[in-house]
Amino acid sequence: MATATKRDYYEVLGVPRNADGKAIKDAFRALAMQYHPDRNKEPGAEERFKEIAEAYAVLSDAKKRAQYDAGGFAGIPAGDVFAGADFESMFRDLGFGFDFGESVFERFFGGRRRGPQRGADIEIEAQVPLDRIARGGEETVRFRRATTCTDCKGSGAKPGTRPRACTACSGTGQKTSSRREQGVFIRQSSTCPDCGGRGSFIDAPCPACGGSGQLQREESLIVKIPPGAEDGLALRIPGKGEPSGGPGAAPGDLLIIVRAAPDGRFVREGADLWREQEVAVADAVLGAEIPVPTLDGTISVKVPAGTQPDSQLRLRGKGLPRFGGRGRGDLYVRLAVRLPERLGGEERKLWERLRSLRPVDRSRGSAS
Repeated sequence: MATATKRDYYEVLGVPRNADGKAIKDAFRALAMQYHPDRNKEPGAEERFKEIAEAYAVLSDAKKRAQYDAGGFAGIPAGDVFAGADFESMFRDLGFGFDFGESVFERFFGGRRRGPQRGADIEIEAQVPLDRIARGGEETVRFRRATTCTDCKGSGAKPGTRPRACTACSGTGQKTSSRREQGVFIRQSSTCPDCGGRGSFIDAPCPACGGSGQLQREESLIVKIPPGAEDGLALRIPGKGEPSGGPGAAPGDLLIIVRAAPDGRFVREGADLWREQEVAVADAVLGAEIPVPTLDGTISVKVPAGTQPDSQLRLRGKGLPRFGGRGRGDLYVRLAVRLPERLGGEERKLWERLRSLRPVDRSRGSAS
């Protein structure tokens, strides 16, 4: 972003100019949690995250902060904002399972390694039980990805043979033509039409991989689920994606999208939980103590006398932990009053007696 459009770094982090290192780190921690693009899919979150990271990279470094305090944005030499910034340790301390390492710099700040393009990312969903989300812990995930064929070592050729270099392009996969026009030397490169850009031909394909040089294999991985992990949270595992098509290039990453597994007890809404609980009509009328399951075990809950159908009870702090350690959500219990479907002789007499004691005004549809 241009200097004219930048906001003051202290304003970005929401700290005063005399804030100490701990206050700056705490402010960054909260904002990075809120706007990291692997967690926040709202428009503008990625740009906000970049702004936050840039402000922290400057204000967390004593030398850069002094330069900024003395001369503003102009006080920091061009290209020096992230110089020496250790993204790996800077973000690892947050401990929330995000990828905040070198690939963050590559993805969000334009830093790229030279050479072949890295492999594609793999995205999978992990159905995580609510009890695991509540307490955090390890979860085993399984996924499929391409790996180098061990028989042909990735060449695609039958063991004991080699791919044959394309003579049309000398194995480069590119055909180059040159010409001179009006004193200007023009050189053009295009994909070799003979080999389709591969640079070689495989006369005897490897039986194991069919000549592709790769095999699809299932792998398993143990990942750490942070307490209160939000539905849709992306955990990025560097290097566990698809291999690159070029020699020496890094593989892609594995993105694990956390989803709350269906639970017969509760329905999740953010950090809050909802539950429908049946209540006998007598308990609703007279009041009662009923057992209600929670993530911490079954507790006894008081149903007030005169409770109406679909009334809600709010159990504070009995929901999931809020992601990032900001307290807990609540458990909402929707009471479904259960009416008897069949009445025995004595029960019918008692209901009829009750009706006679509370005659219904049928014009208003309620007891008088």
